[in-house]
Amino acid sequence: MPTSPSTSKPLMSPKNKTMILVIGVLLIAANLRAPVTGIAPMIDLISQSFQLSATQAGMLTTLPLIGFALFAPPSAYLAKKFGLEYTIFSALVLIAAGLLFRSVGNVSALFIGTALIGVGVSIGNVLLPIVVKRDFPMKVAIMTSSYVLAMGIASGAASAFSIPLANDYQLGWQGALAALSILTFIAMIFWLPQLPHNSKPTTVNNSDLKPVNLWNKALAWQVSLYLGLGSYFTYTVIAWLPSILIQTGFSSEEAGIVHGVFQIGTALPGIFIIPLMAKLNDQRLPAFSICFIAGVCSVGLLYLPQFSYAWSFLLGLCSGAWFILGLSFISLRTSSPLQATTLSGMAQFIGYSLAAIGPMLGGYLHSIQNGWGAVIIMIVIVCATAGSIGLLAGRKTVID
Repeated sequence: MPTSPSTSKPLMSPKNKTMILVIGVLLIAANLRAPVTGIAPMIDLISQSFQLSATQAGMLTTLPLIGFALFAPPSAYLAKKFGLEYTIFSALVLIAAGLLFRSVGNVSALFIGTALIGVGVSIGNVLLPIVVKRDFPMKVAIMTSSYVLAMGIASGAASAFSIPLANDYQLGWQGALAALSILTFIAMIFWLPQLPHNSKPTTVNNSDLKPVNLWNKALAWQVSLYLGLGSYFTYTVIAWLPSILIQTGFSSEEAGIVHGVFQIGTALPGIFIIPLMAKLNDQRLPAFSICFIAGVCSVGLLYLPQFSYAWSFLLGLCSGAWFILGLSFISLRTSSPLQATTLSGMAQFIGYSLAAIGPMLGGYLHSIQNGWGAVIIMIVIVCATAGSIGLLAGRKTVID
């Protein structure tokens, strides 16, 4: 009697595989900002615990940004050597280790753990856009805005719940910081199904036979500087917004709430920026407009503080939209996954080098003036410069 052909079905349908991949990407994105910004509300508690100086406390914010800058270029090399999936999983391991290590209760572990987080987040920042370009080539803008939304929601939640976890639930600042690792472990679980499909950017596309040195390409510099100045703007505002508000008459508690409004604003621009981009032939108009609005709102923050809730929300929208455009340019201005990997490393290196300078320079300007006027002028200059560069990076073209 003849045997019937095998009718066994794959363990997981293509639709379910795609869904798991999307969830994995969003969970990874959720771990790329919250571990860095979530420590800000607890800086005073940590400083009191270890008797840290203002400079040492500031390093807890600046150190990850230095890690971002130093490890952005090696991230692209690691992906080419070991594969995207393995390298991203390793980044999650570093983030989890850093979150737990900086919570063990001594100064050395605090700074070492913070540095590990910086390395892990840097790798994720560089490689996640490459996964999006490779696996969602027709939905780059939608996926980019979605994972920026995930980043904003996670960072806002981390800022909002850190103090209640530390005080109301009596975990202390150590327990509150360690609690963030739960999200990292969940991301690792959802990324495990991708490990058997590990691939290297150099083998994704047969056209990737001869890598291009993008450091001598004008368009690569335009994209990198636009994203970099956006990072400079965002982390300067994150670092000093509460202090600016307090000087204009807000209590520290209300300044924290307004700071949360800024974080919420960063999570929402995908709602309007993606439909807008779909209707435009290129991205020059949104690239310039975002920077212009950010500059105006920065001035309003200092000179019309009664509208600070509105200014902060609009600044958050601009920050998120700026970031979405900058990341989108990495995919939109390149012609292959390998080229995108190289540009991502270059842009992240330049971006976080600038981001590390912004908060420190802002603090220095404040210290010599004992006010925030010079800092606001600095931010306006950054916005004006980025708007001009955005008119170039937003053109509908790709790197030769």
